[in-house]
Amino acid sequence: MKQEKIIIPNKLGMHARSAASFAKMAASFRSKIEVAKDHVKADGKSIMELLTISAAMGTEITISVSGEDEEVALSALSKLVKEGFGEML
Repeated sequence: MKQEKIIIPNKLGMHARSAASFAKMAASFRSKIEVAKDHVKADGKSIMELLTISAAMGTEITISVSGEDEEVALSALSKLVKEGFGEML
């Protein structure tokens, strides 16, 4: 299993559109993907679960990936978050 802690950089945090971008990208991988904030965990392939973690700007999240494409998946998803989900930072 691979993990990375990342700070949410964009002003709106992980809102509906950014959660959708994350879930869509996560769904393209075979690995199990989980996102956690504090002790709350969400399936990285579920928009609704991602929204339940309420990750505002400046929040630290942990992305955990386990499976056959875990390294590629973690790299791509980490990049997506670090770049503010493609939104203006």
